[in-house]
Amino acid sequence: MTEQNTTAAGPAGSGSETVFYEGGPARGDLIVNLIFGLTVIGLPFAVGAAVRALWLRFRITSRRVSVTGGWRGRDRSQVAYSQIREVRSVPRGLGAWGDMVLVLRDGTKLEMRSVPRFRETEAYILERMQARGSSSSRPEASPQGFAA
Repeated sequence: MTEQNTTAAGPAGSGSETVFYEGGPARGDLIVNLIFGLTVIGLPFAVGAAVRALWLRFRITSRRVSVTGGWRGRDRSQVAYSQIREVRSVPRGLGAWGDMVLVLRDGTKLEMRSVPRFRETEAYILERMQARGSSSSRPEASPQGFAA
């Protein structure tokens, strides 16, 4: 999962878009949950991890964050960095992957589960937010996990 340097033309040819990450959730999440799924208690977690592995896709570029998921990958959410107010993250899998929540300016939340290299991804998103001038003029308290 290295940084990809592919570019794509933006809307109406307004420039290029560099892809930071494009792919699915962390493989470790699937492996751990499949092993845990050997027990009756772990079956729902194994099914959830398998569905995420099949249909969840992230695309993080220099302009936006896109998450494709839902039943058979039919739901798509795209968020420009200027819409993001706060990024919250929680490590999982001994820190190899993690969950992220993007809190938008209108108060809605975009959840991203099992993000590989989530610390690098979080740093990239925060860097792009600052580059786009999306940080508000008033200072906000530092985020602490998923607590509101």
